[in-house]
Amino acid sequence: MKKNSKAVRYAVTAIAVTVSALLQAFAMDAFLTPAQILPSGFTGVARLVEKITGLFGIHFSTSLGMIALNLPVAVFCYRQIGKKFVIFSMIQVFLASFFLRLSLFHPLFEDDLLNICFGGFIYGLAIVVALKGNASTAGTDFIALYVSNRLGKAIWQYVFAFNAGMLCIFGYLFGWEYAGYSIMFQFISTKTIDSFYHRYKRVTLQVTTEDPDEVVKAYVSQYRHGISVLDGHGGYSGKKMSLLHTVVSSYEVQDIVHLMRHVDPHVIVNVLPTETFFGGFYQKPIE
Repeated sequence: MKKNSKAVRYAVTAIAVTVSALLQAFAMDAFLTPAQILPSGFTGVARLVEKITGLFGIHFSTSLGMIALNLPVAVFCYRQIGKKFVIFSMIQVFLASFFLRLSLFHPLFEDDLLNICFGGFIYGLAIVVALKGNASTAGTDFIALYVSNRLGKAIWQYVFAFNAGMLCIFGYLFGWEYAGYSIMFQFISTKTIDSFYHRYKRVTLQVTTEDPDEVVKAYVSQYRHGISVLDGHGGYSGKKMSLLHTVVSSYEVQDIVHLMRHVDPHVIVNVLPTETFFGGFYQKPIE
């Protein structure tokens, strides 16, 4: 049973990285190249290197640069993040590089703003698909996830700051108009990631139940988060009930609520956003 479950997870990750690579190649061929803007992360660095070397009559392709830049970071993160995660992330890089060399896609729009908006969203979506599949597009994703695991919070805004700095170099060398367009593209792609990937966002669950012992027993058997129990009674019904209080990752909420409602069909769960949290918090490691 465990082997089948593991095989399914591997298959899902393989599909995710393939779709992510296709989306990334599509965004670059159909939107980024026509608008002459730079993608984010190490892919953007590779594209910038290609443009700079082109000034000296040397051709250093983006696809080759993507692999050359990502390999050292992959070696560093191999044990720090997770072997399966790093391997599948590098498969995504090789696939994206391969699809770029094939030139499968053609420009859709002539308008730069349309290219920026659609390209930024689809490029961000490519990263989200990889992350949801328990992989990534490597490069700065590796660095962002490594630091996020250490700090327990997302740092995509700092990734955006790094990309903006890279684009200042691009603007100085090739024109500020395209650098400005590229920063707009980076902002849209970063907001897309932040909107759809919530691994490091936390929420507080306030749970009202008449069967606290069974709910807590089921909860702690599957999740490694602390939970507090306060006894009381219903103000309207007068019945004895308990208030449970716990802080969890937002991506766990649906599964936890389903578990609690299975134990107590009449449980009431109030989900509250948690802006700041101090204290020990278990973050499930990336596989």
